[in-house]
Amino acid sequence: MDEMMAAVKTCFNKYAEFKGRADRAEFWWFALFQFVVLAIIGMVSHVLYGIACLALLLPALAVGARRLHDIGKSGWFLLIGLIPFVGWLVLIYFFVQPSGPANEYGGQMAAPDAPTVMPGPQ
Repeated sequence: MDEMMAAVKTCFNKYAEFKGRADRAEFWWFALFQFVVLAIIGMVSHVLYGIACLALLLPALAVGARRLHDIGKSGWFLLIGLIPFVGWLVLIYFFVQPSGPANEYGGQMAAPDAPTVMPGPQ
């Protein structure tokens, strides 16, 4: 839960920042947050749902562009999502890719500490 809150806080702190990089976890935690918030608000009121959609649109576009930067693609690739069905599939494919090496958008993202599944020889 701390990781989700950190990702959401980062996305709101970088509300309209399209420069830099966002790792996979930051993007997907914010997407989950956005889905849950919009689902709950949508059950309450259609007017509030519209306001929430507008409020979350810019940070969603910004984190999407930063996520594409993380894999070495331009943020303009978000426009592929305008192509019905196929565009969303291509974007999802891009969004699930692991972080790439350092590129023109910034240095390499720090890899999270992976838990040891099997201890090595001692």
